[in-house]
Amino acid sequence: METQLVEIELADWSAAKPNDEWIAALEAGKVLYFPRLAFDLLPEERGLLTPEVLSPGVRNISLNSDGTLKGAAGDEAVQRAVGAMVLRFREQAQQLIHGLLPHYTPALRLAPTSYRPAQVETRVQSWRADDKRLHVDSFPSRPNYGERILRVFTNANPDGLPRVWRVGEPFEAVAARFLPRAKPYVRWQAKLLRALRVTKSLRSEYDHLMLQLHDGMKSDLEYQKTSPQLTVPFAAGSVWVCFSDQTSHAVMAGQYMLEQTLHLAPAKQYNPDSSPLAILSRLTGRNLV
Repeated sequence: METQLVEIELADWSAAKPNDEWIAALEAGKVLYFPRLAFDLLPEERGLLTPEVLSPGVRNISLNSDGTLKGAAGDEAVQRAVGAMVLRFREQAQQLIHGLLPHYTPALRLAPTSYRPAQVETRVQSWRADDKRLHVDSFPSRPNYGERILRVFTNANPDGLPRVWRVGEPFEAVAARFLPRAKPYVRWQAKLLRALRVTKSLRSEYDHLMLQLHDGMKSDLEYQKTSPQLTVPFAAGSVWVCFSDQTSHAVMAGQYMLEQTLHLAPAKQYNPDSSPLAILSRLTGRNLV
């Protein structure tokens, strides 16, 4: 399998500039990896690197675009400190994306920023929610009609431990493998899901097929073991960027990660034909949204 990782020797968040090769790689579903681009913690933030800042029963701490912090435990001072740390990462992540991908800037929609202090290896989840299985991101309750999911990650582990991913085969290969197994889209079922408020809006055929790919990948244990894939240890003090709705990935190990999600209409890409919506439309021969 051709490598799905592009290593970039950038060490300054503000020095990012567009590069045609990197942009094409990102829009083809590859991961841009910045091993020297650390998110530097302030001295007073070191104490926030503990699972104790996570409220019981939640997976992540998140900072909404309106500044609302959710999922953090502790007194008011701790909450403020966590919020400030996550906000600072948000600002640096946006600076990186605006520098690398200036064509995206006017079209980007900000999603919550998350801090994930829990250890991946000990997390117990159902097979559908288990991110240790290769998958592409798709969300059952939130149809997005092909809107892209662009994510910036940093490993802030204070003990130098990596965030270990498996990165799988290109999206078109995944789609060609799992589309024939997909259940057909039934519009009345999509309407019923909306009426019952299982989904926040009407699930399109695109969203249905993306869920079929997500579930098909995760449920196929032989595929998980034998499909083309690369194990990638993202070092502590590094950053990586990908379209998580297109990059086949699994999170195997790690603790203390921050992540910023940005949404983008596929028509606003440098090459809209490389989006999952365009690929699935081409493979099925019909409009999906």
